Amino acid sequence: MNVWGYSILSVVLVSVISLAGVITLSINRDRLYKTVFFLVALAVGALLGDVLVHILPELWEEGDGGLSIPIYVFAGFMLFFVIEKFLRWHHSHGLDSEEAHQHGPSEDLKHIGYLNLISDGVHNLIDGILIGTSYLVSVEIGIATTIAVILHEIPQEIGDFGLLIYAGFTRSRALFFNFLSALAAILGAVLALVLGGAAEGFAVIVLPLTAGGFLYIAAADLVPELKKMNDPVRSAVQFLGVILGFLVMVGLVFLE
Repeated sequence: MNVWGYSILSVVLVSVISLAGVITLSINRDRLYKTVFFLVALAVGALLGDVLVHILPELWEEGDGGLSIPIYVFAGFMLFFVIEKFLRWHHSHGLDSEEAHQHGPSEDLKHIGYLNLISDGVHNLIDGILIGTSYLVSVEIGIATTIAVILHEIPQEIGDFGLLIYAGFTRSRALFFNFLSALAAILGAVLALVLGGAAEGFAVIVLPLTAGGFLYIAAADLVPELKKMNDPVRSAVQFLGVILGFLVMVGLVFLE
């Protein structure tokens, strides 16, 4: 029961802390909408840094060094390509061309928000599995893993929130979906505690799929959006935002 208590408490703590910065950011509406272009750039750097600095090195360290990892990453990339095609098709059939034009660019970007919610939810699920399996080893390792996940989640959740706002979600809707995504960590912890070592095998397969999804969102959806910015000053700020998001993920390596 101690393992269950520590695990559930830890994933709830991760969810609350990761959302604290998002809620603080959402209080000032004017400042939020003025900085959303920077938050999208921050999300690009955080997503790429998460994949290149955290996920892939961890997979290579724990894997057999064969072709399975790049194949799963590519499969994740293509999976999100197909999902986006479906979302675009569904949206275009729900509105005629004139209605779609009247809804403006934010409505056309909704699919990016939904894609990110899917990938972030899966990622939170895996975080919960990692926390649960860590507590199965020892309380000390479980606490260390929880701290690492918290440090990792705060910058990513802030970037994800900015991305949802940019995609046309209202503040309350973005907060609600961010909260639902965070709850996936609780499900992950429960799965880890129920399934034990089998949960790690599940994570090894799903984690590279998630990495492929992150790469797709950053490279195929967000970078093209960043390229639409023509103002030199804001473009420079976006460039710095991408670098900052990446460097934050690099810095977390030394804290973990």
